Amino acid sequence: MTRDTPKRTPRCAFCAIVAGRLPATVVHRDARTVAFLDLRQANPGHVLVVPRRHIADIREADRLTAAALMDGIARVARAIGRAFDHEGLSIWHSIGPAADQEVPHLHFHVHPRRHGDGLLRVYPRTPKRPRRAILDEWGERLRAALDED
Repeated sequence: MTRDTPKRTPRCAFCAIVAGRLPATVVHRDARTVAFLDLRQANPGHVLVVPRRHIADIREADRLTAAALMDGIARVARAIGRAFDHEGLSIWHSIGPAADQEVPHLHFHVHPRRHGDGLLRVYPRTPKRPRRAILDEWGERLRAALDED
């Protein structure tokens, strides 16, 4: 397998879609990504954007794949804006069971939104507002972790 050959996981539904073994309504594909309509459409136009190569989540994506994904997400978002009536868009990616990730293949949802649709409530209750000193400490931890990248 060469560096550019997509790695596939046999039981991964998204790998099967990328390989053409499962049907999907593909709306965009390029050398690194594929975008297709989600089977569940709470609002018309809900699209998933995935890397061709099997990657569990965004933390495993190399910079070229991450950039290609963001380009695909932006293109799909613009297309949804032209093709479907909506009042907003949500773009999201979940990692792991606590975040309700259902398919362990990196994917971003590009979801048209309507006022009052009840999707993706961000905060189930009012979040805490840590003191500035705590935020600064967390910022330092993140800067140090980013230096490792």
